[in-house]
Amino acid sequence: MAEIRNYTMNFGPQHPSAHGVLRLVLEMDGEVIERADPHIGLLHRATEKLAESKPYLHSIGYMDRLDYVSTMPNEHGYVLAMEKLLGIEPPLRAQYIRVMFDELTRILNHLLWLGAHALDIGAMTVFLYAFREREDILDCYEAVSGARLHATYYRPGGVYRDLPDSMPKYKPSKWHSKAEVAKKNENREGSMLDFIEDFTRRFPGYVDEYETLLTDNRIWKQRTVGIGVVSPERAMQLGFSGPMIRGSGIEWDLRRTQPYEVYDRLNFRIPVGVEGDCYDRYLVRVEEMRESNKIVRQCVDWLRKNPGPVMSDDHKVSRLDRLDMKQDMESLIHHFKLVTEGFCMPEGEAYAAVEHPKGEFGVYICSDGANKPYRLKIRAPGFPHLAALDEMSRGHMIADVVAIIGTQDIVFGEIDR
Repeated sequence: MAEIRNYTMNFGPQHPSAHGVLRLVLEMDGEVIERADPHIGLLHRATEKLAESKPYLHSIGYMDRLDYVSTMPNEHGYVLAMEKLLGIEPPLRAQYIRVMFDELTRILNHLLWLGAHALDIGAMTVFLYAFREREDILDCYEAVSGARLHATYYRPGGVYRDLPDSMPKYKPSKWHSKAEVAKKNENREGSMLDFIEDFTRRFPGYVDEYETLLTDNRIWKQRTVGIGVVSPERAMQLGFSGPMIRGSGIEWDLRRTQPYEVYDRLNFRIPVGVEGDCYDRYLVRVEEMRESNKIVRQCVDWLRKNPGPVMSDDHKVSRLDRLDMKQDMESLIHHFKLVTEGFCMPEGEAYAAVEHPKGEFGVYICSDGANKPYRLKIRAPGFPHLAALDEMSRGHMIADVVAIIGTQDIVFGEIDR
C-alpha cells in the first residue's frame, strides 16, 4: 500500500489554472483537500487610493483595469454613482447604448469564462470557438471607442460618442486574397447596428455548438456535477451574487430587482439553477448568453428607430462641441479646465451597483465637495466568491479545485484592487 500522509502544498500562483496571481495553500490528506487558504496581495494595485488622488473623470479608464474581461460594466457602476451624486440623467439613447454594451460585454465575459473553464478541465476546442466570437464583439469595442479592451466609453451624463456609421474592414494581403476578404467583409458593409444585428442572428447557433460539445458530454458532467455544491441559504450568507447565487436557485438579478437604465423596458428571463453545483452554474451562464443576445437585439431595434443626443447638455459635466472649442476662446478655456481639473461634485455620498457579468459590482463615493473623491470604495463581485473557496473545495480532490476556481469566474484585478 502506498503511504498516504498529510501535505501542505502550494497551488499557484504560476499554475496555468490559477488565472493570474492566485496562490492557494492547500492542506491535503493524501489527495483530499482538508483546507484551502487563498492568499491574495500579489497584484495589489491600490485602485481606490489612486482614484482618491485624481479628478473624477480621470478614473473612468482605471475602472476598466479592475476586471479586464468585462470592462464597460465596471465603468457603468462608477459613472452611475457619479450621476447619482450630481443628480443628472443621461439621454434615453445613451441609456440604450449602455445597456446594449453591458450585454455585449456579458457575452464577451462568459465566452472567455467558458473557454478558459473548459480548457482547465481538459476540453480544448471550446476555447478556440469562444475566441472566434469574441473577436466580433471586440471589433465593436474598437469601432466605438478606439480600444479593443480598455474602452473608457461611458461618461457621467451619457457616452463618449454615438455609434459609428461604418465598421472597420479587412484588407487584402499576401495571406488573404480579394475574394476571401470580400467574404469576410460581407457583414461589415453597413453601419455598426447592422453588424451587431448580424451577430445576434448568428450567435444562438454558436451557443448550440458549445452545448453540443459540453452539455451532455459525460467527461464534462463527471468533472462538474456534484462539485462545489452551495445551498441557497449558504449562498446568501456568503454574499454571493450573479451566476453564483442564481446557480444555487435564487432568482436575484439587479436588472430585475433594482432596475437601472432601461432594463425595466426590456423583455428577458433570469436563468436559475437547481443543485448549486459547477454544472448548474455552467448552464446558468450559457443560458445568460442567450438572454443577453435577446436584449442586444431589442436595443438594436430601438436605436435604429430613435436617433438623438447621447450626452447630457449640462456643460459643467460634459465636454463642449469640438467645433465650438476650436473657434471660441471661452469654450477652449472651459474645455481645458474640464479636462485638467474636472468638475466639483456636491457634498454627500452615493452607492450605485450594476449587474456585472460576475455579480453585483458596486461603487461607493463619498464627496467633500472637491474635484476628486474623499473616499471611494469598490464592491467587487469576485471577492466573496473567492472567500468561499475553502468551504466549496473541502472534501474534494485536488483536480476539483481547478473546476471550482473555474466556476467562480474570478479575475484578480477586482479582487486585489
